[in-house]
Parts: sequence; C-alpha cells; structure tokens
Amino acid sequence: MSSDTPPVAKKVPAERTHHGDTVVDEYSWLTDKEDPDTIAYLEAENAYTQAVTGHLADLQEDIFQEIKGRTQETDLSVPTRKGGWWYYSRTEEGKQYGIQCRLPALSDTPPEPTPGKPLDGEQVMVDGNELAGDSPFFAVGTTSVSPDGRLLAYSTDFSGNERFTLRFRDLDSGETLADEIAGVFYGGAWSADASAFFYTTIDEAWRPYRVHRHIIGTPADEDVLVYEENDERFWVGIGLTRSEHFLVLSAGSKITSEVRILDAEFPTGEFRVVRPRVTGVEYAIDHAGDHFFVLHNEGARNFELATAPIEDPATWTPLIEHREDTRLLDVQAFAGHAAVYFRRDGLTGIRVLPEEGEPYEIEFPEVVHSAQPAGNPEFQTSRLRLAYASMVTPPSVYDFDLTARKLILLKRRAVLGGYDPADYEQFREWAVAGDGTRVPVSIVRRKGTSGPAPTVLYGYGSYETSIDPAFSVARLSLLDRGFVFAIAHVRGGGEMGRRWYEDGKLLRKKNTFTDFVAVARHMKESGWSGPIVARGGSAGGLLMGAVANLAPEVFAGVVAEVPFVDALNTILDPSLPLTVIEWDEWGDPLHNADVYAYMKSYTPYENIDDRAYPPILAITSLNDTRVLYHEPAKWVARLRATARGGPFLLKTEMGAGHGGRSGRYDAWREEAFALSWILDRAASAAVESQGTGETK
Repeated sequence: MSSDTPPVAKKVPAERTHHGDTVVDEYSWLTDKEDPDTIAYLEAENAYTQAVTGHLADLQEDIFQEIKGRTQETDLSVPTRKGGWWYYSRTEEGKQYGIQCRLPALSDTPPEPTPGKPLDGEQVMVDGNELAGDSPFFAVGTTSVSPDGRLLAYSTDFSGNERFTLRFRDLDSGETLADEIAGVFYGGAWSADASAFFYTTIDEAWRPYRVHRHIIGTPADEDVLVYEENDERFWVGIGLTRSEHFLVLSAGSKITSEVRILDAEFPTGEFRVVRPRVTGVEYAIDHAGDHFFVLHNEGARNFELATAPIEDPATWTPLIEHREDTRLLDVQAFAGHAAVYFRRDGLTGIRVLPEEGEPYEIEFPEVVHSAQPAGNPEFQTSRLRLAYASMVTPPSVYDFDLTARKLILLKRRAVLGGYDPADYEQFREWAVAGDGTRVPVSIVRRKGTSGPAPTVLYGYGSYETSIDPAFSVARLSLLDRGFVFAIAHVRGGGEMGRRWYEDGKLLRKKNTFTDFVAVARHMKESGWSGPIVARGGSAGGLLMGAVANLAPEVFAGVVAEVPFVDALNTILDPSLPLTVIEWDEWGDPLHNADVYAYMKSYTPYENIDDRAYPPILAITSLNDTRVLYHEPAKWVARLRATARGGPFLLKTEMGAGHGGRSGRYDAWREEAFALSWILDRAASAAVESQGTGETK
C-alpha cells in the first residue's frame, strides 16, 4: 500500500450486549497495544498523514520559526520567597527542559532576574536537561523542598505513562540519596522535621488509591501504608496546609470528598477525619491560627466559606455565604489574611479577607482576563503573588501589596519580534442556545481583521473545567494571517458556576454539544466568521467528535487532540483506567439502561453515518493513560469506512503520553503541524465556498 493511500483497517467483528442491545465493534482489535498489527496500522496511519500533509512542510517550518522567534528562549521566572530562599526556574536557548533553582534570600525584595544570566549564587536543584539525557520523553512529576530547606524530593517519568520514580537530594551537599521509590503518582508532602515523606501510588486502573510514608534513609520496601481507598470512585492525595502545621490526606470522587489531617510534627501518628464523607458534599481545608478555613458545598451549590475550630473541625461556621452569581473556587490562608479565588460572570477574581478590617476584591485592568493566586508558599507575608493574562496580554506576574492595596507588576512574559498588545483586540460575545441559554464567547483578532474571517473555535465543556481567556504565542501565527480565535464557554465547564457544569453532564451532556454548534452558528450569522475550524482535546475531543456528527456542515475542519471519542465502550469497561471514577461525570451505562441509551445516542464512535464530514485531524499518543490511543484510532477507521468527505487523518506520537511530546521544541513543532493544517483547511474551504456560494 502506498503511503498516499488511506490505510484500511481490517474488520474483526466483536459483539457486545448490554441492556438487550447488541452492538458490533469491528475495530476492537486495535485495543491490543502488543499486537504487531496494531503498531503496523498506527505506523501506516502516520505515513499516510505525513504524505497528505507533505505540502505543508514549508509552512510548518515557518510557523515553528515564528513561535521560536517570538519566545525568549533563555528566561527566568520571578523568584518566590520561601523561608531563607528565593525559588525560581529558568530556561536556556537550545535546551528542551527547564532548570529549577534557588538563591539565598538576603532581603524581602525579590532579585531582578536578567534574561540570559543566571543569578549570582544560585543553586541548581533540578536540571531537566541533565536528567532527561537522550530519552525521547521526559517529565518531572513533583519537586518538593522540605520545610527546613535541606532536602528535595523529585520524581521522573521517561515513558509518558505517569508512573514516576521518586528520589531525594541533599541540597546542602548536592548528593542524591540512596532512597529510590518506583511507581509513584504526582505530588507528595514532607513531615515538619523532614524525617518522612508521604506519597501516593496508583492501582491498575491508574487511580491514586494509596498513601505511603517513607522514612528518609530506609529501604522503600519498609515504607508504611498509611491509607488505602477501597471505593473505586475516589482518588487520594496528600499535601500540607500552607502553614505547614498539618498534613492533609484528601479522598475525593467527582462529587464527594473526605479530608483527614495529622499534625505534621508527628508523622507516625494517626490521621483523623475532618468530617465523614456524605455523597454530593465536597469540601477542602486550609489552616490559620486556631482555626481551619473550610470551603464546602453543603447546601451551597456554588460553595461557601466557613471556619472550624482545630479541636472540632466538623463544626462549620459560615464566613462567606453562598451566592447564586459567584462560584467560590479556592481559599489560601496566610498569617494575617486569607485570599479567596472565585468566578463570577464567566471571569475569575480574588477577594482578600484581612484579619482586621472589611473584605475587598482586587480590581484588574481589563474586562476580559484571567487572574489567580500563584506562587505563595510563604505563610507570613504582606504581599499576594498573582498570575494574570488576557487574550492580548501575555502571562504576567503581579504582587498585590496588602498594605497599600495596589498591584505591582513584577514581570510580563516577553514576546519578541515587536509584539504590541495594542495591535490586537478582544471581545466578549453571547450566543443563544436552542433552549434560550446565553453562552459566553471570548474572541480575539488582530485589529483591521474584517469579517467574515477564518476562525478557530475552541471548546472543552467537561469536569467543571473552565477555559479562561488566556494568551498564546503560537496563536499569533493565526491572528497575523487574518484569523479570528474564539473560545466557546459551553455548559459542562465551570465558567458560569456549578449549575453551568451540572447542565452539561450526565443526562444533560448534549447541552455541551448543542451549545458549541450554537456558538459556531452565531459566529457566522453575526459576521465574525467565514470558515470555522473546530478544535478541542481530551474531553474536548469528545466535543469535537460529537459536533462533527451533529452538524458536520457547519465546520470546515476539526482538530481533535487525544480525543475521548469512544466514550461508551470505555465507560462500559470498569477494568480500564479511570472508568469507575468517570461514572459520576457521564453516568454508569453498565448498570443503568437509561444512561446506556443516552450515551449511545451521542458518543462519536457510535454515531458516524454516511453523510459528508469535514476534514478531520486526530492527534494521539501511544502511551496516553487517560484517553487511550485506540479511541481515535478506531474512530478514524470507522469514519473512513462509513462517512463521506474528509480526508480523515490520524497522527500518533509513538513515545508520548496524554500531554504529547515533552520537550518544548518538540511541542512547538507539534503545534506548528496542527496550525499549518488549520491554515490550509481554512484556505481550501474559502476556495470551495466561492465555488458553491456557501459560507462553510
């Protein structure tokens, strides 16, 4: 078979019956990663994709060079104070990975980094380039410095499967200790005296379910299991309160949580439950002085903030009561104040609660923006570190002076090549869904771009995850070529509060898809958009597959990255990674016939027909543990066998995980590939529409 001929996947009919419904899955053989035929098929798809997109090589290289040329490759983050040290990371031109460093703190004022020059007296803690060596994939899972600043815990992954090896380093001597623990998950927490480190491990379904205690200097096989979560719907995690007085062991499903605490001075003690789990009640804590802050949703859909005495943490006294228009997201406690992170009208904000005086909200300079607390490890401080961005303002680091109540800009990410935010403009629009719901849309374009313009419409819409208006260097390559970029803040996300999420999950999941189509039609009808290329990843890839089935005529192309397109088969199989956990999000089709019928009516793989579909580019990774590679592989195979239109392309990274390729230059090349395909698709659609008189 020639590489410019579409691969034809063999059909091996496999029947399954649920709730009296028998379905034939002719491509289920692709789930066997060890089958040579599977690898051969994926490689044939890669060869075909490369052949079909070969004419874009020069454009890909141009875009890669644009991304690279706009990026300050040698750079430093703003140092963050913790104890007697300033912590920061830096990158060096030509190197794939970041370098994590620290510097003795001689004053309360952060040192001013000079790009390209390491700070005098710095100590390198983790050099990702040195650790990665020649490995084609490399990722750091956690880096955690002990409270006394003496020891570093760090973990590494060389395959993309998110199972890390944990090691420890003496930062005084630079020596890597003999302690080594394989198969750990993200995160971890130190005891107060740095004698013990707590970490989590995962089960065969990739669920973090155990918390272990490791005593520094002892063999890993002597580590103590301190907690095991037997309910397959729950994940566990371990951390410290910001005061570092309490270890916090959290267990949570999609809808329920339970927290245990332990005095960090006594790491071998027993954890005690803050409040036993109650289905549907979520809560989280932080500590300050003689009380805990408790953020919870008991009788409060959008959450309320309460306080609880340390001696009786189950007794909650309201501090910020529930509001229908404001979703409380997080609370960070400090020695003299607390910061509450919230969402209102689809945008984020921060409320300060002084120990003395009235609460107030921080004002930001742009109507469309994203702001959140960031990098605040020091418990006793008169400043609050914030991360800020908009669709035209590059990522910025501010300190908010709590005494003067003013924002102090510490750094704005440099965008080279003469970027000027004044050359671009951002907007907030509202589309109207079929049921009358108003759906927010964030839009950015270069000034002077006239409509209807080619458009990338991005969406996600699951897990109460919000896609906030943010800046992208790579996106400039689209905007400067006359594109509009828009984010459809569809139901299922969290942009408009908890109800917004609930109206796009379980048996209301289709709202996510119809909202996206409504936004696309609004963009065309209101004159913003000509050809629209839809883009989304992971659960947003499910959205892409669903809208391709729902309204293929609306889109000039679809980019689906690590897409969750075989959702019904996956959620029916409790042996697969994360399935049981996901039942609270999608429903349980294995045991509930109504859920089964509803999911079958929308899942992309199940609903392909013989209509004309737009061209589709699916991008996946062989070692992805969250959305397995075979979902897009099966999807593309069935599209090619059943649907008209296309072409339907599959690109599989053969040595990466859910996040794609790990090195920054490799990631830029992957983005350049996707953007070149989008540009080509929009240009082709514009030519096609001129010939037919349509506006697709």
